[in-house]
Amino acid sequence: MTGLRDSLRHLARRTAKGTRPHTVTKCTPATKKVRHKSSSGSGSKKKTRTWYTTEQYRKCSQVHSGTETYTRTVRKEQWCVSLDDVGGDTAKDDVWYQVTRAVYDEVRTADDHARVEFAPAGTGC
Repeated sequence: MTGLRDSLRHLARRTAKGTRPHTVTKCTPATKKVRHKSSSGSGSKKKTRTWYTTEQYRKCSQVHSGTETYTRTVRKEQWCVSLDDVGGDTAKDDVWYQVTRAVYDEVRTADDHARVEFAPAGTGC
C-alpha cells in the first residue's frame, strides 16, 4: 500500500478480570472384581477353571472447588496508520490500515505527508 503519511494510532491491549469455576482432580481408592480363566486339556476333556481376584486402583475425577480469577483479553494490541492519496488517488484520504509493530515504528519516524509504502495487516482501525 502506498500513500502519504497522515496519522498514527496505537490501541493498547484491553483486558478484563473474569471468574470461572476452579476444578481440581480428586482421587479415591476403589476396587474391582477381575475374572481369570485357565484351560487345560482339549476336545471333550477340556477343563476350564475360573477364579476371581479383587484389584485395587484409584478412581479420579474433576470436581469444582470454588472459583478462580483470570485475565481475559477483550481487545488485542493494534498499530494503525492513516494514509492520504492512497495509491496515488487524491480522493482517497484518511484511510486507516492495521500494520505490524515494525511497520508502525518505521512510519512513525517518517516526516508528515511523506510517501510511505507497506503491506497492511488489515483494514480499518
